[in-house]
Amino acid sequence: MAARQLARAGNSVVVVEARERCGGRIDPLPAEEFGYPAEGGAEFVHGAAALTHGLMAEARLSFLPASGTRWRAANGVLTPGDRATPYAAELRHALGALSTDLPVADFLARNFAGPHYAELRSSILRMVEGFDAADPCRASTFALRDEWMSSGPGRQGRIAEGYGALIAFLVAECRGHGAAIHFGKVVTAIDTDSRGIIARCRDGSMFEASAAILTAPPPLLPGIALPPAASRKVAACGDIGFGNVVKILLRFATRWWADHGERDLADLSFLIAGAAVPTWWTQHPAPYPVLTGWLAGPRADAVARLAAEELVELGLDSLAEIFAMPRDRLRGMVVAARAINWGHDPFAGGAYSYATPQTRDAQSMLLEPEAGIFFSGEALYGGAEMGTVEAALASGSATARTILSRRG
Repeated sequence: MAARQLARAGNSVVVVEARERCGGRIDPLPAEEFGYPAEGGAEFVHGAAALTHGLMAEARLSFLPASGTRWRAANGVLTPGDRATPYAAELRHALGALSTDLPVADFLARNFAGPHYAELRSSILRMVEGFDAADPCRASTFALRDEWMSSGPGRQGRIAEGYGALIAFLVAECRGHGAAIHFGKVVTAIDTDSRGIIARCRDGSMFEASAAILTAPPPLLPGIALPPAASRKVAACGDIGFGNVVKILLRFATRWWADHGERDLADLSFLIAGAAVPTWWTQHPAPYPVLTGWLAGPRADAVARLAAEELVELGLDSLAEIFAMPRDRLRGMVVAARAINWGHDPFAGGAYSYATPQTRDAQSMLLEPEAGIFFSGEALYGGAEMGTVEAALASGSATARTILSRRG
C-alpha cells in the first residue's frame, strides 16, 4: 500500500521482499486444493474497512457478506444462536468507569471475581484469546472496551475472489507505476551514511535509498541490525502484544454437517465448542464442503510443538467429539487438509498484534522517524481494528503520506 502511494506520487520505489510472493500474512492457497481461493492467513473483512472496500472497488472484486447461523456445542448437544453475555449491564458499567488501563485478567479479578460471574469471565476470556489471539494477562482492557462498546459500522464478510486477488491488484499497481519488487531478499541490516539508507540482505545484495520503511512483524524487528537510535526504538516492540494462530482447513467430499441427525445445519456459519480445536466455520453462503478450525492465543501456543499432520488429526478428533461421529468416518471423507501454524513461519513469528496497556506509547515511539527509517504495519495502527488487513493498509497509507509531506 505504501509502495503504491509513493510510486504514484512519482517516487522511485523498491520493495524488498523476504518471501517468494507478496502478501505476508495474507496467504492464498491453490484454488484446486480446496475448490475455491481458500485463505491460509487473513480471511475476513472486519467492520467498515473503508480502505479495503475502496481497493476492492478499484480492483472490481466482490464482497461476500458473512451470513448463516452460529451454533454452540456443549456436553454433546448442539444449540443454535449466540448466547447473551451474562451480566452485560454490569460489564458495560465497569468498563465505562475504568480510568486507568490494565490487563483484562486483572480487570476481571478486580470486578468480577465471584463464582456467579464464572460464565461472564469465560465468555470474555474466550473472546480475548480466540478473536484477538491475545494473552488476557497482557491484553489491554481499554482495547476490549473499544471492541465491546465502540464497534464501528459494517458487516463481516470475505472477498469472493480471495485476499490474494487484492494483493495481485496492488502488485500490478506498483509495477504499473514503476516500482520494482525483489523476492527472496531477507534484509538483515539497515545502515545510514551521508548518501542515505543502505539495506543489506542475507545473500549479500544491497539496496540504497533516501528512506526505508520497515514492515516486518514486531517479533522479527529485533533481528534486523539498525542504527543505534532506531534500534532503541525497536525495544518498544515488546510492549505491543503479538499472538499466534493455528488454522486447520479440511475439505470433505460433501457438506455432511448440513443434515446432521435431527439438526439442520445447512446454514451453519460459526461453531463454538469446548473441544481441543474450539472454533470452526464454514464458507456459507458459498456451498464449499470445507470446515476451518481455529486456535488462537494461548491455545495456539499450547500446540506449538505439533507438526502440521498432527494438527490435522487434532482437528478431526475435535470434530468427531463435537458431532459425536466415528473419527474414521470423518477421516474417510477428507479430500484435502492443511494446517498452518503462523508461529512457525520464519517471516511472521505469529499471526497478528493486539494492544497491551503500554501499546499506544510504544506505537508513538516507533512512529517517530529516525534518520530516514520508518516503521509501518498493522501493529502500528492506532485505531480499534489492530491486527486486521485494514489496519495494515491504513498504516502503509499513513506512512506514505508522512514521507510525502516531509518532501513538500
